[in-house]
Amino acid sequence: MMAEDAYQVLMANLKYPDSKRLRAVLENLLTPQQAQIAASLPGTAEEVARKTGIDAETVAKELDSLFYAGAVFPKGDFLHREYYRFARAITQLHDASQAAKGRDPVKDRKFYELWHDFVMNEWYPDVGKLYAQAERPRARIIPAYQAIKDNPDMLPSEDFRELLKAQDRIAVVPCSCRYRTTAVDEHCSHTAEEDLWHCLQFNRGADYAMAREAGKELNLDEALELLDTIEKDGLLHIWMNNASLTGLNVGCQCCRDCCMTSVPMDIVDAPLNKVWEKSRYVAVVDEKTCIGCQTCVDRCHFDAIEMVKPEGAKRSKKLKARVDPGACYGCGACVLGCDQVNALSMKLVRPPDHIPAAAAR
Repeated sequence: MMAEDAYQVLMANLKYPDSKRLRAVLENLLTPQQAQIAASLPGTAEEVARKTGIDAETVAKELDSLFYAGAVFPKGDFLHREYYRFARAITQLHDASQAAKGRDPVKDRKFYELWHDFVMNEWYPDVGKLYAQAERPRARIIPAYQAIKDNPDMLPSEDFRELLKAQDRIAVVPCSCRYRTTAVDEHCSHTAEEDLWHCLQFNRGADYAMAREAGKELNLDEALELLDTIEKDGLLHIWMNNASLTGLNVGCQCCRDCCMTSVPMDIVDAPLNKVWEKSRYVAVVDEKTCIGCQTCVDRCHFDAIEMVKPEGAKRSKKLKARVDPGACYGCGACVLGCDQVNALSMKLVRPPDHIPAAAAR
């Protein structure tokens, strides 16, 4: 295979054979020789050497480099890597390459700019159209634990602490979405990923992150401490839309302005309930306690809160928060941002079977 054809092969594998934007990403990520090697996968270093005519030692070194870069993925054991394949889909390449060892939103600005150009102009519109066809959401909102901790009817599957306790191994890596938006000066309005990583990896996902030296392993106490910070920042806990406590390699901590699930829906003007199911809770306001500070409005990801003049308030011009229960996804971010005790709280409004039964193993 000629090196100049290799990028085209990789683009076709990723279902974007004619994308000049994706080609620019790949040319930044892989040298022509690396592209030739990647396009010859799947296989071992020896098999790729036979296909390409490049000596096996060089192929092995390049495959190892591409593993750390997030472009190729070994089968089976991440530590004893022998058999490789190229990224299965854009999602895998997007996440792995942008949250790789040594990547930095400032130093690698050009790389992230290329990704952002492709993502916003080609991939996200396509993803949004695809998501909009879903019959039911595959993921759901897990409410912030600190916002519902006093509710005696809280289920294990809606308590993110219990989800953490159920994992065999936990690591944290940079959120690829927020690294990218930070690099192009579209900073997250909720947190700074360059200062603190938030993307949780579990079990095989954690194994992958640690083998690539792209993350930090966390013990349970460290993970719970990070969980508290995530909730203070007002990020969204995302989990699969069933009652399973395990089964995901990634526990996303999302925001509406950066997330690779919600932003595509906004681009195609599709409803979020195609991708995220609401929690069993809604936020409620005590107008007598609310001081009208509007912090809850700023923290709400779903435009579910507005400031209104209370009914019957003839003389006072002070506005109070009001929650639209139909728009509220029950994340609890507003509750944790409110400094007025009992001004905002979470009300249980849906039965346990709102969360589908655990998936069969």
